Amino acid sequence: MNRVGRKLEYSLMALKHMSLKRNGELTSAKEVAESYHAPFDATARVLQLMAQKGFVKAEQGAHGGYQISRDLSELTLHDLIQVIQGPSNVAKCMSDDEPCELQSSCNIISPISLLDKKLNEFYRGISLKELLTK
Repeated sequence: MNRVGRKLEYSLMALKHMSLKRNGELTSAKEVAESYHAPFDATARVLQLMAQKGFVKAEQGAHGGYQISRDLSELTLHDLIQVIQGPSNVAKCMSDDEPCELQSSCNIISPISLLDKKLNEFYRGISLKELLTK
């Protein structure tokens, strides 16, 4: 039902890989992709997204790369999902982007709303540090 997408997997792989390095040591997208047999382009894109949102710091140049720039105990799985996948809603009716054609006759808006709220609370309750140290 709530499946982890590949881009989220690649971002978690990259963060875990970087979390095992010494402070200040850089990691390239190529290094992550080769270490875990992930596609380079997708890995590079998620690292760029995380850099744009301040999860990691990017250093340009021949010896450049990425390093974690924020405390992973202060970032949640919900934060990462928002950056990598965008807003996540359980059902179409929870999205502001797409109006639901059944909304006027729907009898489960309230339970679906509760489910959406509970799932988002759950994801907000899992820090990236907790998730990646398992």
